[in-house]
Amino acid sequence: MTTISCMTANYVARQLNYRMTSGWGQGDAATQAFFRPLDTFAERFEDLLAEIADLGFEAIDLWLAHLHPTWATPDHIATAEALLGKFGLRVNSLAGSFGSTHDEFAASCRLAVALGAPILGGSTPLLASNRADVVALLEAHDLVLGYENHPEKNPAEVLAKIGGGVPGRIGVAIDTGWFGTQGYNAATAIVELSATLVYVHLKDVLAAGAHETCRYGHGIVPIAACVHALQQIGYQGGISVEHEPEHSNPNDDVRASLALLQGLLA
Repeated sequence: MTTISCMTANYVARQLNYRMTSGWGQGDAATQAFFRPLDTFAERFEDLLAEIADLGFEAIDLWLAHLHPTWATPDHIATAEALLGKFGLRVNSLAGSFGSTHDEFAASCRLAVALGAPILGGSTPLLASNRADVVALLEAHDLVLGYENHPEKNPAEVLAKIGGGVPGRIGVAIDTGWFGTQGYNAATAIVELSATLVYVHLKDVLAAGAHETCRYGHGIVPIAACVHALQQIGYQGGISVEHEPEHSNPNDDVRASLALLQGLLA
């Protein structure tokens, strides 16, 4: 059964007061600096989860800037677990970059296991430099890596990045918005990637050639056709509602997108 979750990276610009001027790295750094101190983590993480639960979600995709394996202590993790339980929120996946070394990727795997997240939805340079190590760590922790497309212009390039995938361990976490940015029909990509599809980041963008995300139906990504394609291929995995504006609070758009998606799935 398909589950819907909220991508916490939707708030990438929040700690910058929605004035993100120099790109994703700026938002990532500000978010990590805000959430890292243990003495304020509980209050700040609780506020984040309360807001997401109020939007109507029962699951999240936890962007690593909100709880990063390089600084998450056992106390951070225990606090996060307790608060997730308080709001009845599951962690469907971790989202982000999972490190470029064995130790960094292993730490991401341990964090996923601790939070009950079965999927790593993002990327790691280790796929290119030490694929066997990635597979071994995924097997040791019983996890799946869903590679998220960004610069790839078509599904063939995505499949090349993952070497065709490894059944049960390495597949694709499709980002429909990035295919929109690349000028490729995301619904077509879903069908073409169906054999390796393990997760969906459902996102709309205003125009090809840029990556300005928006409310479902306000951009160029054929959201309804994407959902139909998922149903057509018998997809039963998770769908993340993703919208990361740099200059505005995403909540109204995310709430509307959630309602539209629920209607399409009904």
